[in-house]
Amino acid sequence: MTAATQRTSDNGVSIWLDDLSRTRIESGNLQELIADKNVVGVTTNPSIFQKALSQVGPYDAQLKELGKVDVETAIRELTTTDVRNATDIFREIAEKTDFVDGRVSIEVDPRLAHETEATEKQAVELWEKVNRPNAMIKIPATLEGLPAITATLAKGISVNVTLIFSLERYEQVIDAFIEGIAQADANGHPLEHIGSVASFFVSRVDTAVDKKLEEIGTDEAKALEGKAAIANARLAYELFEKKFAEDPRWAALEAKGAKKQRPLFASTGTKNPAYSDCVYVDELVAPHIVNTMPEKTLNALADHGNGAPTIKGTYEESHAIMAKLADLGIDFKAVTDKLEADGVAAFIKSWDSVLADVQAGIDRVNG
Repeated sequence: MTAATQRTSDNGVSIWLDDLSRTRIESGNLQELIADKNVVGVTTNPSIFQKALSQVGPYDAQLKELGKVDVETAIRELTTTDVRNATDIFREIAEKTDFVDGRVSIEVDPRLAHETEATEKQAVELWEKVNRPNAMIKIPATLEGLPAITATLAKGISVNVTLIFSLERYEQVIDAFIEGIAQADANGHPLEHIGSVASFFVSRVDTAVDKKLEEIGTDEAKALEGKAAIANARLAYELFEKKFAEDPRWAALEAKGAKKQRPLFASTGTKNPAYSDCVYVDELVAPHIVNTMPEKTLNALADHGNGAPTIKGTYEESHAIMAKLADLGIDFKAVTDKLEADGVAAFIKSWDSVLADVQAGIDRVNG
């Protein structure tokens, strides 16, 4: 274990890898990251699968075995096979942590982001197809996704809620989670191993807000560059602490064995070269956090990260930063609404590429 990744873990952060491919599984690389860099989980998304499935070679044997199936079936088989194999690699960690960690997430089709019933239906299908207790089904935190999150949890299925950008939406996600766990309890599901994380996106906020600050161009605006994303994420953690401490529904469910939905910080790769390449990890260290990071960010953390606690005592400063942005005329709700819409659109675009790449693979192996 590297000193920085161990320190990060010791201070309460579960390090998950934001990447998965058959090559990574079969080469032993995933096991190496578990052994050497404190990785205790994996997240995937349509863009990650687009990158993996565009490779010629690793998936050909399974495509040949599947034959001339329709492309949607082929994608389902390829992706769930990778996730199932990854969950098996993480099974020991899952059992040692009482299924808090050792989780591997797979996302519903992003084209269903605004379709509640279809999302719920596919979440069940994916859960049953992967058929592993340490899997998680990713559902986007769109308004239409919120009831699907509740309904999926109510069936005893673990959920990773994705594409959260605003505190307002995050509070709705927590409420959807608590209601889902309450329904799971009413439905007779044991609560101990129903896992959930709320994926709060970070770096994309700075990308969007910094652009507006540059357009304003004043010294006051420039002084706020690179601060919005961290402040927003820290206030998400404040909300996490407050909601789970004060909601009377939660206390009763926790007494029955339910586990809190942890905040997961996603989009933690640094996009601005002027900022530290592990800033969105080092500045967000506190207990009960998951940070899912691309391998480049994981390597940066391992090489020169800090890992010391950095959230406690920052709430007042974070609120002040958000107030200053508002004073400058930045409509943060408009920013986060656009980020959500852009996020869904980007995943749909990646999914369209997956469809084309897998169809090409089917055609290639079947001559």
